[in-house]
Amino acid sequence: MAQVSINSDYGEWGSSSDAGERAHLLQSPCVDTAPKSEGDTPPGGLARGTTSTLGAVFIVVNACLGAGLLNFPAAFSTAGGVAAGVTLQMAMLVFIISGLVILAYCSQASNERTYQEVVWTACGKLTGVLCEVAIAVYTFGTCIAFLIIIGDQQDKIIAVMTKSPDEASGPWYTDRKFTISLTAFLFILPLSIPREIGFQKYASFLSVVGTWYVTAIVIIKYIWPDKEMTPGGMLTRPTSWVAVFNAMPTICFGFQCHVSSVPVFNSMRRPDVKTWGWVVTAAMIIALAVYLGTGICGFLTFGAAVNPDVLLSYPSEDVAVAVARAFIILSVLTSYPILHFCGRAVVEGLWLRYQGTPVEEDVGRERRRRLLQTLTWFLLTLLLALFIPDIGKVISIVGGLAACFIFVFPGLCLIQAKLSEMEEVKPASWWALVGYGVFLVTLGAFIFGQTTANAIFVDLVA
Repeated sequence: MAQVSINSDYGEWGSSSDAGERAHLLQSPCVDTAPKSEGDTPPGGLARGTTSTLGAVFIVVNACLGAGLLNFPAAFSTAGGVAAGVTLQMAMLVFIISGLVILAYCSQASNERTYQEVVWTACGKLTGVLCEVAIAVYTFGTCIAFLIIIGDQQDKIIAVMTKSPDEASGPWYTDRKFTISLTAFLFILPLSIPREIGFQKYASFLSVVGTWYVTAIVIIKYIWPDKEMTPGGMLTRPTSWVAVFNAMPTICFGFQCHVSSVPVFNSMRRPDVKTWGWVVTAAMIIALAVYLGTGICGFLTFGAAVNPDVLLSYPSEDVAVAVARAFIILSVLTSYPILHFCGRAVVEGLWLRYQGTPVEEDVGRERRRRLLQTLTWFLLTLLLALFIPDIGKVISIVGGLAACFIFVFPGLCLIQAKLSEMEEVKPASWWALVGYGVFLVTLGAFIFGQTTANAIFVDLVA
């Protein structure tokens, strides 16, 4: 899941003028600000009235597509085959699009311009804090997944370079733990320390190119398979209804662009809910085509034997697949700092609010606090990535949390928005929307609870 632009200026290593770390896509409302005016520039560096409808479609697609693509063939296997996987994605798409439209409606009604602020204003302090904590945990888990992906792709590339058939038989400097740690310290940590990130436009470009290239390779390899690639058992139906729900974390993780959607909506020249509905519908159809292409062809190529990271199922010597691995590594190297930046901003906001310290009085300690937060975040994600080598286990957890951003919080916002209306006689449409909000919250809570419990008791404990 790629992120859209956060800031248009290059980062600095000095102290920030805003101790709230205003991560402009995932901004935390850590301090009271002046009332918003129509002329204000919204968070995200996306000034109101500058993004065209077509541009908004591209940004939403960019925010949606990402490294979660690699897990979709395994999700089709978990769901019970092509028919079950396609049906599940098509059904989920209705709720995904409606959630994006609800967020735009609530953003317009509340005059708030980030996901957290919309939830905070619509649902109150407790739900707002829970939303910020969920974002912090989600970005933390995604950073772990990114490091695992780096290790997965590096293992295959190093195996070809050293001509070692077995990872254990290679020299010490080819050990997975060493290569992940070296790459993380050399590239990711220096990119994560600055208070602002100005290279996100290149990360976005790499992410889009990488995901489309991976999809193209998976489709081509299905049409013209290599001789050494033999599929495992082909499931044609789900083994149980639980298996279908176990595939949902991957779908939620892949399509989760809701947190980034609010500032994108407010950046449009005409931020109209109806126009936004067409924008997100077009964007989700494009993303669906990419995910279906990868999921169907990857599953049909390897069957039930497909790896949670589909690229690991291909031979190490395949040059075209090696290029795909390089694309994914480059994309992840630049995406990790952006996700970390967003998570750090939320942590910073929660900390300042808990301390009750105004920004103006806390600027002097910002740099020291930022370094401590970054090092703690980086070391914890690296440590967990070294001992959780399966990306599927991480996605099963953060994917369940993504269901909260897609279902639960939009549903709560819709309910609160309708309840705040002062109409004495409630029309049928009012009751229908409130009912739909309740349904979203219930469905999202069920998906989160079921998939998270399964991830903990089956994937992690077992």
